[in-house]
Formats: sequence, C-alpha cells, structure tokens
Amino acid sequence: MTENQRDDHGRYTDEELLDAVRRYNPAGTSEVAEAVGCTTRNADYRLRQLEDMARVESKKVGRSLVWTLPGGESEV
Repeated sequence: MTENQRDDHGRYTDEELLDAVRRYNPAGTSEVAEAVGCTTRNADYRLRQLEDMARVESKKVGRSLVWTLPGGESEV
C-alpha cells in the first residue's frame, strides 16, 4: 500500500481500511492492521465501527473474526 493517509483526527481513512479488506477478502484483523500500519486493536475498533455502518461484515472462524465486504464485493 502507498503512504498511509490519515483523516483530520489522525486516524486511517475508512477507504484505506476497506481497501485492505477488499485485498484479502476475507481479511483477518491482523492482516488489515498490517496493511494500513496500525495496531491490531485499532484495526479491530475501526472495523467494528465500519460494521456498525454496514460497510463490512464479520464472521467468526474458530477463535478469530474475518472481515468481508457486504454482498460479496471484491477487488475488480
């Protein structure tokens, strides 16, 4: 990924997180964190916010969560 962009509050942008989910689809939280350059805890928090806005969906696989885009959207 290119240089990470942060929003006005110093957070990584929603699009940057969504791009990481799109790239791995399904994406583990640690994969998203590594892709955007943040902690796993921060990625988990932001992904849950995106899930509340119906921008991503989560599924429990074993003891982990994986993240996908709604409706099977993937990289074009």
